[in-house]
Amino acid sequence: MSKVIVALSVSVDGYITGRDPRPGHGLGDGGQLFDWYFNGDTPSQVLDGFKLSEPSARVFDAAADRVSVTIAGRNTYEDSDGFDGGSPHAKTTLIVVSHRPVPQLSERQHHATSIEDAIAKARELAGDKDISLMGGGVTTAALAAGLVDELVLHQIPVLLGGGRSFFQELPAHIKLRVVEVVPAPGVTHLHYTVER
Repeated sequence: MSKVIVALSVSVDGYITGRDPRPGHGLGDGGQLFDWYFNGDTPSQVLDGFKLSEPSARVFDAAADRVSVTIAGRNTYEDSDGFDGGSPHAKTTLIVVSHRPVPQLSERQHHATSIEDAIAKARELAGDKDISLMGGGVTTAALAAGLVDELVLHQIPVLLGGGRSFFQELPAHIKLRVVEVVPAPGVTHLHYTVER
């Protein structure tokens, strides 16, 4: 059965964007959150254009190769200019979670009105591959509903001081178990499973 994973770059103070994220400027002033995608000489074996350090390439490719469907929230979708009709991961289908209709979805994009519906639809589409969540609101909703299996925090050594938070307020504590910690140039990869 497909696993639901979250793998996002995050500042030490917990932000997944800098200040003022918006269409055409998706990460606000937090672009350095993704410098690790291009700070090495090891090309990704899964996605074109990424040149990572060797430890980051191993972590990145292992996660990217598992995913077939990405679920994003409306803010992430709009701030990313609709992913130009595709998905943040070139080989995945995208489901956008929004209470309002999402105009101009491409054939690779779908709409769901709740995280539960999005994950149910993603499971139908994913086959034996995994489902990735993108965005703080979607992640928080899925954690609150008990639907997340794994978290990967690509922690960047910067304090952004503002932006969109990785996690919003949760209704209860959620216990995590450390699977792996991988230090790499410009990032520390923290892999957890969610304990139920």
